[in-house]
Amino acid sequence: MTASLRLHYLAAMGIDVWVARHPAVAAEPVPRAQAWKDLQHQVAQCRACPLCETRTQAVFGVGNEQADWMLIGEAPGQDEDLQGEPFVGKAGQLLNEMIRAIGLRRDQVYIANILKCRPPNNRDPQADEVQACHDFLQRQIAFIKPRLIVAVGRIAAQNLLQTRQPLSQLRGVQHELAGVPLAVVHHPAYLLRSPGEKAKAWEDLQFALSVYQSLKQ
Repeated sequence: MTASLRLHYLAAMGIDVWVARHPAVAAEPVPRAQAWKDLQHQVAQCRACPLCETRTQAVFGVGNEQADWMLIGEAPGQDEDLQGEPFVGKAGQLLNEMIRAIGLRRDQVYIANILKCRPPNNRDPQADEVQACHDFLQRQIAFIKPRLIVAVGRIAAQNLLQTRQPLSQLRGVQHELAGVPLAVVHHPAYLLRSPGEKAKAWEDLQFALSVYQSLKQ
């Protein structure tokens, strides 16, 4: 096959002719910063499920992109949908206090959600919505490479761990997600509704901290 015929064949097969002519350039990896920007753009433009019709904006995530700790909640709420950042309402303020309680600042961890768009009326995420966002979250985890993942709340924990076990059985146990240790903590919104449970939240945080410290030994 001549070079011209080969390029015509590649074009007919839907293979980019420029790539065929420049295989070495095409094989170059995308720079890390550009890959992150590309992912953010894909999330912002995503229309994989009906939540795109009711969102104000997608909520990608926030924090240190090289953090040891990655906190993952269930979905944006109204405040998050408006501001484009996870955990910014009253629950977010309490989460900040929880982070400070273990000697960290919000800008030292990375915070994301399973869903990138707000479900109507803050209802629980549906299975098809979780699946639509699954690849985005997995790519965030792979990019950040956290040493510890913290599932914030029952719904996040059950979806991340693919289990129906209640929160009481998931707390205080070292789990694993994609090879990364995972600990489960109470959701701050629950603690706002049930302030008497804050002692259990402190236990959760101490356990998560102990798991992290064991990784450094």
